[in-house]
Amino acid sequence: MKGIYPGTFDPVHNGHLDLILRASKLFDHLTVAVYSEPNKNVLFSPDERVDLLIDSLSNKIKNVDVVVFSGLAVEFAKNQKAEFILRGLRAGFDFELEFEMALMWKKLQSDIDVVCLMSSLEFQFVSSSRIKEVARLGGNISGLAPNNVIDALSLKFK
Repeated sequence: MKGIYPGTFDPVHNGHLDLILRASKLFDHLTVAVYSEPNKNVLFSPDERVDLLIDSLSNKIKNVDVVVFSGLAVEFAKNQKAEFILRGLRAGFDFELEFEMALMWKKLQSDIDVVCLMSSLEFQFVSSSRIKEVARLGGNISGLAPNNVIDALSLKFK
């Protein structure tokens, strides 16, 4: 079984890494797919986001790779011959958006299913945008993002 985990990952945080680790036990192979064309302002380039992810994983998980993609996630999944798209859910506010997206993807590619994992309790409140905001304002994000991301954010906000 092959899955993809698409996202902007701007930047990757410990909630993402927790999902990747847990999903790597569910799938024979998991591709973390960094979206190159987000409809929002991003701090890091696609290549920087890939590098941050690869460095954060530091080859701990053998059945995971990280790539850049553009276009529809469901089309990328089809091209990768993936049967599943992984999504993470935090308490309440993610469900409706992810549910609508899963239904649209199912309409576009009926043979690809969406697998949702609940975020671990300690990461329910963590988001990339919140981490960037706290880092930009000089707050402590230790324990919320890997050290390489904390360092990269520090350089961006100097």
